[in-house]
Amino acid sequence: MSRLSGFPELLPAERIVEQRVLDHLRRVFELHGFANLETRAVEPMEELLRKGEIDKEVYTLRRLHENAGAGGAGASGAGAEEAADALALHFDLTVPFARYVVENSHDLDFPFRRYQIQKVWRGERPQQGRFREFTQADIDIVARDVLPFHFDVEVARVMAEALSGLPVPRLRLQVNNRKVLEGFYAGLGIDEPTRIMPIVDKLDKLPPDAVRTLLLDAGLDERQADACLALSAISAADASFVAQVEALGVEHELLAEGLQELARVIEGCAGIDGADVVVDLSIARGLDYYTGTVFETRMAGYEHLGSVCSGGRYDELARDNRNTYPGVGISLGVSRLVVPLLADGITASRSVPSAVLVTVLHEAARPESDDLATLLRSRGVPTEVAPSAQKLGKQIRHAERRGIPFVLFPGDPVQVKDLRTGDQVDVDPATWLPPEADLAPGIITPATTANTDSPEEIAP
Repeated sequence: MSRLSGFPELLPAERIVEQRVLDHLRRVFELHGFANLETRAVEPMEELLRKGEIDKEVYTLRRLHENAGAGGAGASGAGAEEAADALALHFDLTVPFARYVVENSHDLDFPFRRYQIQKVWRGERPQQGRFREFTQADIDIVARDVLPFHFDVEVARVMAEALSGLPVPRLRLQVNNRKVLEGFYAGLGIDEPTRIMPIVDKLDKLPPDAVRTLLLDAGLDERQADACLALSAISAADASFVAQVEALGVEHELLAEGLQELARVIEGCAGIDGADVVVDLSIARGLDYYTGTVFETRMAGYEHLGSVCSGGRYDELARDNRNTYPGVGISLGVSRLVVPLLADGITASRSVPSAVLVTVLHEAARPESDDLATLLRSRGVPTEVAPSAQKLGKQIRHAERRGIPFVLFPGDPVQVKDLRTGDQVDVDPATWLPPEADLAPGIITPATTANTDSPEEIAP
């Protein structure tokens, strides 16, 4: 049977790598006070379309749709042709979260900080780093009516800290502010500046000359098009970008506000080790609900994947009849980040969590082996018992195939063998513990993905 394209299924060792990434993200997010939640997988099509023109990416659900009395819906999005009450799988976590905030506003304390790790679905063409079913990890901070700007800085710092501790190549968090772009374009005399942003956002896919042609086709004159490209070429790891923008000679109140906000973000992220945070004025984010700070992230050696982590500030996405709930957040495409690295050799040091295999001398003695395993587990040691009372050599080979580092032999005295060194010693099972580094699988990161000179095992 052939694999179903776009729906990745991982082997046990690969799943351990993914789980290590997710565990690290949860730990960092919770250290910063973000509460975990899940939203339903299904949303009304009308709710999902609030994000913009994404109908070609949506999977509608025929059976649920029919049960809801709305008639037969297509297996993948048909957009405006669907009935208004069509149901579809969510394609990101931001729009469902905005709906969740509005529906539960009376029970939430604002500003509300949440992280969410969940599957999403998109009906796009599968390719490296792009899937039809994949895992995302989001953080957002939402307030009622007013969200102070310092939360933009905090969200950037939290995600940069989370990215810096992952067992992946170095990540580059690129930051911009749509106020900078909109104010600059307005200062150039461009009508409807927001229609220019999606064109500039193509710079990561098209050469500058091609984008320049698109700008001219959109009605800009040569001076305006050249100025837009000059702005997009500015990048800096500190606040020096402000002087570079001012040197272009364009003035506008919104531009000045955006530059000030962007400088606060880059200065607030100074000193974070393990991830680079830079201003990149080519970042626009094509989604129309972003209103200020925007983020995109590239992975060293995998720039062809595009952004693996993106987001920004949204002031109008969530609202009810009385209040608006502005927010800022970032979404990390976990599958997009991890699956290409798995293909390039990143793996776990073993395919099972077990650190110890307890042998069985003969089936009548299995209760003794079970008791030893229970004793080890009670002290936090992942332990399994040999599946059969074969010759000890076969039981040892069973442990070796599974990557289990230690084999424990019942008896008087009890003995433990380290299968990597061959050392076998007497132990007291009531006090013996494996080294802490062996309690969970490590991550083996080849030099090609770790940007190091040799393979590296990263301990739990």
